[in-house]
Amino acid sequence: MAHRWKNDLSDDDVTPYSAFLNRRQIMAGLGGAAGLGLAGLAGGTAQAATEAELEPNSWEDVTSYCNFYEFGTGKGDPAAYAGQMTTQPWSVEIDGLVERPGSYSMEQIMEAMTLEDRIYRFRCVEAWSMVVPWQGFELADLLNLAGVQEGAKYVAFETLYRPSEMPGTAYKVLDWPYREGLRLDEAQHPLTIMATGIFGKSLPNQNGAPLRLVVPWKYGFKSIKSIVRMTLTDQEPQTSWNMANAGEYGFYSNVNPNVDHPRWSQATERRIGGGLFARREPTLMFNGYEKEVAALYEGMDLAKNF
Repeated sequence: MAHRWKNDLSDDDVTPYSAFLNRRQIMAGLGGAAGLGLAGLAGGTAQAATEAELEPNSWEDVTSYCNFYEFGTGKGDPAAYAGQMTTQPWSVEIDGLVERPGSYSMEQIMEAMTLEDRIYRFRCVEAWSMVVPWQGFELADLLNLAGVQEGAKYVAFETLYRPSEMPGTAYKVLDWPYREGLRLDEAQHPLTIMATGIFGKSLPNQNGAPLRLVVPWKYGFKSIKSIVRMTLTDQEPQTSWNMANAGEYGFYSNVNPNVDHPRWSQATERRIGGGLFARREPTLMFNGYEKEVAALYEGMDLAKNF
């Protein structure tokens, strides 16, 4: 069931589609996506309503400034080396506490899903940010396809681990394969999507082709790329950055300007593409999606559960 997520913005809050095209000149090949601006901005909040806040970054920004350590730790390494990753055929193993475990091909998944456009803020734990126009479907729909069993509380994710095509895995930067996890209610939230494209085009390899998670209220490393396995479980799963340094990277990793990283402030962020002299911008609680997701953490100490 797609289109669960609605907001209260009016048409006056939406960036004109013509302005979007003229400013960025990035929409070649978007044909048929005339509703992109409206559909995407329909996901914003009152805080996110200004045109400047939700103006997407350029294709070059989004595809050339990435973290994907399987291809190297430099921001340009994913764009330089991810082209060698084979993404066809592709399948996702879904197992654990599900009614219909098995290997789901991308063709099976795409046939069963309804694609939507979502323009989301993206906030990296390194205190830089972008705005990205995604295409994808709600993770809840994929979970429903597999059938979540009663008793499941978490979803664990794994990225492809193929050393022959991933030169960065030759280095023990992390304990491969890359792992992430969400609580089940986070995974089923309407904001949580599985992305298959950006800017109306198929997802480039360096951005996590052919299928990646996008959780816009969490730091970017939670949005695991190139997913090959999902496991429903009743135990909080291990996650790669938490395993590497639990004191710096919590399981939740919600964007929170009030809880600093041990080595830097999270109160502000540097907008990629803003220019050399651009001022840092205040970081918003839950990355601007507080109205939609704060209830998920009601009663929790967010300084302890960071």
